Amino acid sequence: MAAQRIAKALARAGVGSRRDIERMIAEGRIAIDGEVLTSPALNITNLANVTVDGEPVAGIAPAKLYRFHKPAGFLTAARDPAGRPTIMDILPPSLPRVVPVGRLDMNTEGLLLLTTDGELKRALELPSSGVPRVYRVRAFGEVTQKVLEALADGISIEGVHYGPILADIERKTGHNLWLIVTIREGKNREVRRVLEHVGLQVNRLIRVAYGPIGLDDLPPRMADEIPDSDVALLKAMLKATKTEPR
Repeated sequence: MAAQRIAKALARAGVGSRRDIERMIAEGRIAIDGEVLTSPALNITNLANVTVDGEPVAGIAPAKLYRFHKPAGFLTAARDPAGRPTIMDILPPSLPRVVPVGRLDMNTEGLLLLTTDGELKRALELPSSGVPRVYRVRAFGEVTQKVLEALADGISIEGVHYGPILADIERKTGHNLWLIVTIREGKNREVRRVLEHVGLQVNRLIRVAYGPIGLDDLPPRMADEIPDSDVALLKAMLKATKTEPR
């Protein structure tokens, strides 16, 4: 491969994100020819003699993307210092080494993408990627469709600006309602914060789609590989966003 920083090469090999790898180097977990690295400022042309935690690193393979139906009650993290359960406790053992694309809050459920390619992970996580994420939301409270439609212009809450949000009432029973909400930035707790701002108390949040990829009828705790055609569509969305005029 062409010479590139070791963090980028290991990210492409699915070891983790660039930030994860830089942290692993600082922790003394990555070595070349048995010599522990102390700095990420190193270019490499192959991974033949690179080890992580003493184990050889597989070569860079075509990016693989998986759907995972995350249940509520699990952190989107490799481990938790407080000992709370994470998705790594329940991922199917048949999966290769993968990293999650973005995060779902502990009490948020639904579609979580997993990938073997840290560079794809990074590209999808950028707020500027513009890939739509669709949620079904159960909430308690009163709100009109007109108030929800105003969110399409974006909104600022306590100094944080959220871009256009599409929100529609799916059905309503008394003070309980189901909404369909589409966002494109994916800022921290975006859906919950915006809906709370308009007077709703979110009591269930399910991500049902990420770009062209739907949760469909995938059972909780199960994962499957996303077809190459859908991966290509997702990458085309990223490429189109990069070339759009600002």
